[in-house]
Amino acid sequence: MTEDAKTSESQADPAISVVGPGDGETIVLGATRMRVLEDGSHTGHRLAIAESVLAPHSQGPPQHRHAQHDEGFYILSGTVRFTVGDEDHDATTGTLVMVPPGTPHTFANLTDQPAVMLSTFTPDLYVQYFRDLQKVLAGGRPLTPQANIDAMSRHATEPATNLA
Repeated sequence: MTEDAKTSESQADPAISVVGPGDGETIVLGATRMRVLEDGSHTGHRLAIAESVLAPHSQGPPQHRHAQHDEGFYILSGTVRFTVGDEDHDATTGTLVMVPPGTPHTFANLTDQPAVMLSTFTPDLYVQYFRDLQKVLAGGRPLTPQANIDAMSRHATEPATNLA
């Protein structure tokens, strides 16, 4: 191997992140289990990715808007109901839902089967929101609507209070 090839190879290694099937940070929020695959630390905080398993008949967060990041959801299995404003969209396996900043949205699994989705956050700002919620629960406090709103507000997000 030439010296140039060795140098190129050694510089490329630190940029690669591999997260295996049992790896990643686990965040449990009630009936939702999230596995953070990329928290932004390997992407210059441009992108975060998480896999979430939604239990049957589980509700998601209150409808909310992000001011500073796009959020994407790719449905790996099951069906997830997305509510965007006053419209419902049932996203099945293979569906991608992209939510730009400022768009009110929430999601739920209304079915009898678990649903699994891959979420992206660009930039990575919102991963810390999930960590904050887990800290509330780990501290023995209930995850009240106000605790959720407080955590959202720290991450450029607000409830969509003008919606029913």
